[in-house]
Amino acid sequence: MPHYLFQVAYGTEGWAGLVRSPQDRAESVRPAIEQLGGKLEAFYFAFGEYDVIAIVEMPDNVSVAGFAIAAAAGGAVKSIRTIPLMTTQEGMQAMQKAAESSYRPAR
Repeated sequence: MPHYLFQVAYGTEGWAGLVRSPQDRAESVRPAIEQLGGKLEAFYFAFGEYDVIAIVEMPDNVSVAGFAIAAAAGGAVKSIRTIPLMTTQEGMQAMQKAAESSYRPAR
């Protein structure tokens, strides 16, 4: 199954809720991911532009988009970024495809 990286920034409403009631958000989102056929592989709080980093395995782009839309629609999240991930083998296959491509830059 494909893997995806989520980068999540909480809004003031989200942070206010977590300060009022600290909770393990990994355990809160896990059932929603599993309901869509996915698996939460890693979940970290972070410093900087994004407050949470998660790696999930999902069956397809539609399922991962569905989860991202649901999370964004909840009101606690200021922004959510979803990045498809490739294994090293898939990256090497992409490099081989690039070598076979007839694309040439404009000059």
